[in-house]
Amino acid sequence: MKVNVMADILKANDLLAKDIEKLLRDKRIVSWNLMGSPGSGKTAVLEKAIPMLPEGMRVAVIEGDLATSNDAERIAKTGVQSAQINTNGACHLDAAMVRSALEMIDLDGISILFIENVGNLVCPAGFSLGETGRIIVSSVTEGHDKPEKYPSMFSTADLVLVNKMDLVSSTDFRMDYFMKGIKRIKPKADVIPVSARDGSGFEELISWIADHIPGSP
Repeated sequence: MKVNVMADILKANDLLAKDIEKLLRDKRIVSWNLMGSPGSGKTAVLEKAIPMLPEGMRVAVIEGDLATSNDAERIAKTGVQSAQINTNGACHLDAAMVRSALEMIDLDGISILFIENVGNLVCPAGFSLGETGRIIVSSVTEGHDKPEKYPSMFSTADLVLVNKMDLVSSTDFRMDYFMKGIKRIKPKADVIPVSARDGSGFEELISWIADHIPGSP
């Protein structure tokens, strides 16, 4: 007899994810599952972007990592609510973890929830967290073939941030090659080159985020 354990796990996760989706929708919170490799700059992107968001647009962040509270502490310095999830070896967040983290956050008045997933370009793709959409951070130091090598991840993206553009001249990164991969895997995904170090591209990113807030001008 075949025991389909993974299917049962995914089904249970999806049911809880739907509950999270409804909770956030009822509170009019837009949530973004932020994914990427370790070191791609996910936390640095949030550190740069959060202070640039329009006044009155309240933000909360859930930080996922194997261990430590380092990233949540960095985010807390921006003045927003943050909660840390330590997965103790698990390579991705799941809906149960996110639901527990939401209990540590005052969601009243929050406009945007960022869920920074564990650094990984494989496992997180298959687990819904009840999010509105997905943002993938890929850095030029990782190479231009990431979309081709990890299609299951990039095929879920609403937005792809090509980070560390300030270093592009020191790499062999080819934007045309990267874009070819994106267009083949997820033609409708938006792509914004950015640098969390010097801030280039962040005005476009902030505009993109604001455009996806219901009722924003």
